[in-house]
Amino acid sequence: MRGPHNILRLIRTLATFQRTGALPVILQQAEAPARLRLVAHLLAWPFTWLGLKGDPALPPVVRAITALGPAYIKFGQILSTRPDIVGGDLAMQLRYLQDRLPPFPTVLAKQQIAAELGPEAIDAFTDFSEPVAAASIAQVHSARLIDGREVAVKVLRPSIERAFRVDVDAFYTGARIVEALLPFSRRLRPMDVVRHFDGVVTGELDLRLEAAAAGEFAVNTSADEGFRVPAPIWNLSGRTLMTMDWVDGISLADTDALDAAGHDRTVLGARVLQLFLNHALRDGLFHADMHHGNLKVGPDGAIVAYDFGIMGRLDPYTRRVYAEILYGFIRRDYRRVAEVHFEAGYVPRDRDIDEFARALRVIGEPIFGMDATHISMARLLSYLFEVTERFGMRTRTELILLQRTMVVVEGVARSLDPHINIWQVARPVVEAYIRENVGPRAALRDLAQTARVLARFGPRLPELVEQRLIRDDAEPTVIVRTPSRLKPMAVGAAIALIGVAIGALI
Repeated sequence: MRGPHNILRLIRTLATFQRTGALPVILQQAEAPARLRLVAHLLAWPFTWLGLKGDPALPPVVRAITALGPAYIKFGQILSTRPDIVGGDLAMQLRYLQDRLPPFPTVLAKQQIAAELGPEAIDAFTDFSEPVAAASIAQVHSARLIDGREVAVKVLRPSIERAFRVDVDAFYTGARIVEALLPFSRRLRPMDVVRHFDGVVTGELDLRLEAAAAGEFAVNTSADEGFRVPAPIWNLSGRTLMTMDWVDGISLADTDALDAAGHDRTVLGARVLQLFLNHALRDGLFHADMHHGNLKVGPDGAIVAYDFGIMGRLDPYTRRVYAEILYGFIRRDYRRVAEVHFEAGYVPRDRDIDEFARALRVIGEPIFGMDATHISMARLLSYLFEVTERFGMRTRTELILLQRTMVVVEGVARSLDPHINIWQVARPVVEAYIRENVGPRAALRDLAQTARVLARFGPRLPELVEQRLIRDDAEPTVIVRTPSRLKPMAVGAAIALIGVAIGALI
C-alpha cells in the first residue's frame, strides 16, 4: 500500500501548490514559458481538491510549504537565503520558515521530557518558558537550572518522525519514477541522493547525535576567533530533547538590529564564509545547515552557531581535492582543475582532459569577468557539476551536501554584505590550506602515516598479497616463497624502519 500512498503524496504536492496559489508564483519566478505554465496548471487543476489548504494568513508559497510538512520546509529554508534565485520578496517570505513556525503546547514538551528522562527531570528546571523559537523539526524553550545557569531546551515535535517518514518515502517513489522514465538520470543516482537525505534526516531526529556533534564541533572550533558553540548538558539530554548553554544574541537575519548594535556587517559576512571554509577544509566537519535562523551574533560580536542536526564530513583526500579545485579556479589554472578531477577519479579516464579543461575555462572566465557583487562560488559549483555530468562524472553525495551548504552560506554572507567578493574572502583560507596540505611536506607526512600503518600490518602483508594474487589469477601461478619465519620479520622490520625514519624527518 505504500507505493499508491506515495504517488498520492506527490500528486497532493502539486495540488497543494495549485490550491494555495503558490504554483503561479513559482512559475513566474522561474520565468517559465507560457506553454509550460499552461501544461502545469492543466495537470494540477483536476487534483486541486486533493491539495492542502494551509494557513490563509500566510503568503502563498509559505502557506503551501508549511502545509506539506517538514521536508518541504527544509527546502524552503535553503531558498530563503538565495534572493538571487527566488527574488527578494519571496526570500523574505521564506525566512518565516526558519524559526517562526507555529509552536506546539509547552505542556506537551514537558510531557516529552518526563517520558524521556523520568518525571523528576522537570524538577531540574526552576523556570521553563513558553517556546522562544519553533522550526520544522523541534522548538526551543529557555529555562533555568537549579544552580542558576540559563539554558536552552530543544524538544522534538510530537510525531515528527512519522511525518518525515511520509515525505522521505514519497521522495523515494519520485526518484524511482525519475529513473524509470528518464534513463539518462540514472548516472546521477537519484536513489542514492534520497538515501543520503534519509540518513541526514534520521540523524537530525535523534538529538543525542546532535549533542555529540555539538560537542565535537565545539572542540574543533575552540580556537576560532569570533566563533562560539554552546556546550551540551548531557544529563539533561536524550533522543527527543537536548539541553545546551543559553547564549543571548541577535539573529543574522535582523540586519537593522545588527546595525543598531554597532556590529560591522561587512566583517560578519566575511567571517561566516571563512569559518565555513575553515571547518570544511581544516577539520573535515562543518555545520551543514548554516542559515540565518541557526546563527546569531553575541554581545561580544562573536558568531554563535546552533542546531547541529545536519553536519557534513569530508575525508582528508576529498578535502584536498575540493581545495585544489577551488585554488585552481582562483588562479584560473583550468588545466590543473581538470587534472584534479581525473586524478580523483571523478571523471572517467577515457575522456579527453584537454577538452575538459576547455569546458572549465568556459565556466571560469565569465565568472571572473563579473562585478564583485555577482561573483558566486555556489554558482561556480553548480556550473561545474553541470559540466562534469556531461563528461560522465557520477553524483557524489558528500559533494552535494557541500554544495548545498555553500549555497546557504553564500546567501547568508550576501545578506550581510551585498557587495562581498566571495573569491577575495575565500582566497586566504584556501591558500593557507594548500600551503599546509599540498606539497612536499604534506607528501612526507602522508608517506610517514602510510608507513606506520604498513608497519602494523607488516607481518601479515606478504600473506595477504599472496592470497590476493592467487585469487585474482585465473591461470595457475608459480609463487616464489621466502622462508616463513624470515618473511614477516624482514618485511615488518623494513617497513617499521621506514616509518621511523620518515617520522624523524618530519
